[in-house]
Amino acid sequence: MEQSGTEVDTAADGSAGGVLVVPARRRWRPPRRLAWAAVVPFAVWAVARVAGLERGSLPTQIISATPYVAAGSLVPVLTGVLARSRSATAVALVAAAVLGSSVLPRAVGSAEPTAGAGTPLRVLTVNLLFGQADTGAVMDLVRRLKPDVLSTQELTPEMVERLDAAGLAELFPHRVLQADWGASGSGLYSRYPMTPLEGLFRPVGHNMPAARVAPPGAEPFEIVDVHPYAPIGEEVDEWEAGLDSLPPASSGTVRVLAGDFNASLDHAAFRRLLDRGYADAADLTGQGLVPTWPSGRRMPPVITIDHILVDRRVSVRAVSVHTVPGTDHRAVFADLRLPS
Repeated sequence: MEQSGTEVDTAADGSAGGVLVVPARRRWRPPRRLAWAAVVPFAVWAVARVAGLERGSLPTQIISATPYVAAGSLVPVLTGVLARSRSATAVALVAAAVLGSSVLPRAVGSAEPTAGAGTPLRVLTVNLLFGQADTGAVMDLVRRLKPDVLSTQELTPEMVERLDAAGLAELFPHRVLQADWGASGSGLYSRYPMTPLEGLFRPVGHNMPAARVAPPGAEPFEIVDVHPYAPIGEEVDEWEAGLDSLPPASSGTVRVLAGDFNASLDHAAFRRLLDRGYADAADLTGQGLVPTWPSGRRMPPVITIDHILVDRRVSVRAVSVHTVPGTDHRAVFADLRLPS
């Protein structure tokens, strides 16, 4: 008969002959209930993310952590394998696949080459944190990137004066400003002739000016400076209403939305907006996982809530994200080509 364990010959030391069998140590493996305890939270998160089930302030805020949850979704897969639970492993694999397919495309990009060069359009958006952003840093960024249109949020009257004194008035002679104290102020600056658009949509949230811009040699396009409320506390319903109130893409005039959306690609309300004819410029170029908030703190930025959305006819050449001292948001820049 086969002996389990290790055989030791006891006669070698002069004692009575015989064989002592030492039982083999069993390798520890996690119990199946532990495997399911690891799997269930990820499976629930995957369902909530795909179905857009976040409701209320706290779930709406934490769903933006989906990229980090996706990164950790292989842990329950390993736990299920070690526990030798086929069902738990299968559920964990499905959850990991769902979360991965929701997140990984942002790092890969899906921009497709478009026929024709198109008209260049460079857009820069930055939240100025109650007008506290470093004026010199903003001007350095503007001079280096040379945007054609600058979209600003949390623009105060004092910040308008500081930027003009630093030279912004010469670079952007055209403007549609709704500056205000606190978080409500916003403003659009342009190198090209720009006229305000009234009645394009009913803003819900902070000031959100819209304008028609006429670049030389191209059809005019429309741009909206976006800044809904943050989904905190009782304002979560107004945040969602603010995103829903934004105008859809137009079959005629090209439309661009740029600003602080207080939303990520993991929010169902933001995805609904994209479904109305827009594409996220950063997502198209593989920069969709670069976080923009909170910046300038001990901890690095963790979520992406500042965006430039474009009509799907617009070609996106490049997107970059830039830290601006004095504000808790990073600036987003997009190099675009308008359709011929």
